[in-house]
Amino acid sequence: MFKNNIALKDRALFEKYIYSYPYKASGLTFTSLFMWRQLNEFKYEIINDFLCISGINHLNINHKEYFVLPPLTIEKYDIHKLSLTIDTIKNRFESFNHPFNMKLIPKSMLETFQLANPKLIFTPDRANFDYVYLKEDLITLRGRKLHSKKNHLNYFMKNIPHKYVPLTDALIEDCLRLNMRLVEAKTYSTLEAHLIDLEQMAVYEALKNMKALDARGGAILINDKVEAFTLGAKLDAETMVVHIEKANTNYRGLYQAINQQFCKNACLDVKYINREEDMGIPNLRKAKESYRPIKMIEKYDATFHK
Repeated sequence: MFKNNIALKDRALFEKYIYSYPYKASGLTFTSLFMWRQLNEFKYEIINDFLCISGINHLNINHKEYFVLPPLTIEKYDIHKLSLTIDTIKNRFESFNHPFNMKLIPKSMLETFQLANPKLIFTPDRANFDYVYLKEDLITLRGRKLHSKKNHLNYFMKNIPHKYVPLTDALIEDCLRLNMRLVEAKTYSTLEAHLIDLEQMAVYEALKNMKALDARGGAILINDKVEAFTLGAKLDAETMVVHIEKANTNYRGLYQAINQQFCKNACLDVKYINREEDMGIPNLRKAKESYRPIKMIEKYDATFHK
């Protein structure tokens, strides 16, 4: 729908917009947009001083869903300019004969967009709500509600010789091999298999471009072999987004260990950990809820009254 492909050279431009306004949403970060750019066919243009991003959602196996993200601003929203921009985007959808569809609008922005165009209708997108945790909670796992997590972590720490190391270029090929082993070792539902296929390229893009994205990560070695790894990037001054987390489930407590060790070693400069959304996958939702998030970043879709 828009004309410019997202490339590493665009990082400074995107972050000028992203860091100047409190969006708080994991999907509105340059790392997320870059790693998913090919699969979601992200493209962008500057319209009326807003950074506008279009994409195609391939998560539905049966059809493609064309969408735009909320126009991003620098510092504050000009309601009149935003209104004009929404009209321009609506005309783009109509020219391609697709229904207007804006996704990932944070709840905090709904009033602004309603003022810009009262005809917009908003629907909560529960599958894309972000889970946000206190970093200290993920490190200490204190309290009765996290007792089982602490037990699994303690078992791993006491019984399985291992080493946590920062993620470096030298480990990336081992991480990719682990990721492939994990995919091949499981049986998935049709939807899960589809999502896994889509994820493989995104993981590759993030790992291969880790330095250029200013991302940070960690890995756990067992017998000098990568058996877990994670990668994150800062969303803002107080929040780290965990974009990737993989672990060999044959080792009890390894998932708890890579989560805790990354927070303990690589997230000292933040207060919150955003562990992204659950994509509507029941097992993933259960896992994210089990860590007791302190808040959710609610996101909405916007369409027009017919």
